[in-house]
Amino acid sequence: WIELNWEKFKGKRVIWRTIGQSTPAIERRMLDYRRQGMQIVRYSPREANLEPNIGCDAIIRFYKDPNEFGHWIGAGNDVITFAQDMKHRAKFCNYDAFIALIQGFNSHLYGPKNENSNELNGGFMNYDEMRQKMRDARVYIYTGTQPASYTLNLIEAMMTGIPVVAIGPQLANSLSYENNINADLYEVPDIITNGVNGFWSNNINELRDRITYLLDDMKAARRIGEMGRNKAIELFGKDIIKLKWKEFLYERNK
Repeated sequence: WIELNWEKFKGKRVIWRTIGQSTPAIERRMLDYRRQGMQIVRYSPREANLEPNIGCDAIIRFYKDPNEFGHWIGAGNDVITFAQDMKHRAKFCNYDAFIALIQGFNSHLYGPKNENSNELNGGFMNYDEMRQKMRDARVYIYTGTQPASYTLNLIEAMMTGIPVVAIGPQLANSLSYENNINADLYEVPDIITNGVNGFWSNNINELRDRITYLLDDMKAARRIGEMGRNKAIELFGKDIIKLKWKEFLYERNK
């Protein structure tokens, strides 16, 4: 959009709003437009770790409405995640780590184009069905999508109050390391404090132990889930993000 329409944008304020898909190559492509006045709103502070990095004018995260999520029940013993076409996009979605994590648990993968995951496939759910499934399930597995720092399903799970067990940065940034790119983009270790509002680790066996712990101890699962919801509202709550956009779009330019 920026490259193809730049001449038409002349005289207008242009903002590149990142969505977690920037790479060093994209940063280089955007450099000339940055020099010509394009502003940048980053969706995560971790994008500062991109090399090269052409800077930013604000950091404004994705948002969710806390009133649309919450009321976690967790009555079942199921361990779930939501993703699209996860097996086909295995390296980007850390599918092998996901499979290693959920072996032996009552696990399901929800979302479109997951039929090739066979018995794990829970099928496609609409918005209301997704929210209810997150309320009912006991543990949420988060393996990210490279190169994103975080994704919407992490926000939705945490804001629901289901306790989250997530892979660590060594696994989640593996493609960057594989391609010799210095891009420590995965933000989960900054969002989740182990044992307080969720769990993360680079050790699969340790994460499996945490899943068992959450399945066995409902009181702990509820406490951790509630803290996760509080953190999600603090970082991604709709009202907070609205104020940030208002300040950036209007008050800075009066």
